[in-house]
Amino acid sequence: MRLLLASGHSVTIFDNLSHSKRSAVAEAATFVEGDLADRDLIQTTLRNGSFDGVMHFAALIEAGESMVKPEIFFRNNTASTLTLLEAMLATGQKRLVFSSTAACYGEPEKTPILEDAKLEPTNAYGESKLLVEHILRWMNKIHGMRYASLRYFNVAGAIEGYGEAHEPESHIIPLILDVALGRRKNIKIFGQDYPTKDGTCVRDYVHIRDLADAHLLALKALTDEAKPSRMIYNIGTGTGFTVREVIEAARRVTGKAIEVEECDRRPGDPAVLVAGSDRIRAELGWNPQHGALDEIITSAWEWHQKRYS
Repeated sequence: MRLLLASGHSVTIFDNLSHSKRSAVAEAATFVEGDLADRDLIQTTLRNGSFDGVMHFAALIEAGESMVKPEIFFRNNTASTLTLLEAMLATGQKRLVFSSTAACYGEPEKTPILEDAKLEPTNAYGESKLLVEHILRWMNKIHGMRYASLRYFNVAGAIEGYGEAHEPESHIIPLILDVALGRRKNIKIFGQDYPTKDGTCVRDYVHIRDLADAHLLALKALTDEAKPSRMIYNIGTGTGFTVREVIEAARRVTGKAIEVEECDRRPGDPAVLVAGSDRIRAELGWNPQHGALDEIITSAWEWHQKRYS
């Protein structure tokens, strides 16, 4: 949002505030409180402005919860996205940057994962996003909708004044930092017997600023008719870290002893998810600037300390 505003765009935020706060919206942005299931309100919003494109971030994201309540993920992430797409078509909006996920891949056959790897999600969250990608392919083929699907790996870190604050929190780095701040007793490690260097899951962490840059590049590409009308990109650094390595990095950054609790595996957690991101680097010129794990955690730590000071 802030990068768009700084680049000279006008921005309208459409959100139901179920997992966010009104205070997070920049003053220069227009805010509409609404739900993606409300097609009439979406269409009214789209008709009342002049838009270069739509960026769709709204989703339930906790993979573990999706294995307990898959129905709410398909309702919110898949069905409501279809409502958004119908509203876009009805109002002549045909450019979309979609927040997808590395969870579309499931257990990869090899790493780093390339965009043409098999798509077999191991959790309902990944499946809910993959279904949207299938819908988008047909919207592109039949209606000419131009879209970029960005398959996020693990997004982390903070920018000036803004960091991760999910309600409830489910991401590993802010959970670890909560332990460092004394706000929770320990960090849970789910599974110690994965086929990795220390038995814990491996993930690729990308800084939020680098992710935001990828969105701006994707939007710019969609407005260029010479570019492909259908783009799929992995958003990750290509480097993986185990859960234990992330905890050790947090100990280095914070100088705190961070206790752990070893728990059983969670259903649907792949052992290794590391991005092959050569495609977006080559085609859009994306070049992540904040890929060092200690740098990512340091930015998050500085923000969390200010948040609770």
